[in-house]
Amino acid sequence: MTSQSFEDPESIKHFQSMCDACQQLIMHHHSPCELKLYVDGYSHALRKTQRLSIRDQEKLETLINTWVNDPSSFIGPDGDINRIYFQ
Repeated sequence: MTSQSFEDPESIKHFQSMCDACQQLIMHHHSPCELKLYVDGYSHALRKTQRLSIRDQEKLETLINTWVNDPSSFIGPDGDINRIYFQ
């Protein structure tokens, strides 16, 4: 990860969960807008439950939004690396 890596195992767990879910959504042909909606909803739920510190919550939101907005984070539904999912 980047210099904004997590120290709290709970933050790592939630980041990985969101990444895994987004990969599944891509495999089922969901659009980048739908991924963003999913991530925003997940982040909102975490904020409401106060499961993470404010600092970790902000880091999580920054990293996951950067990851979702990077087309190289996803390969196409057919698994062909030459057909990277573009936004």
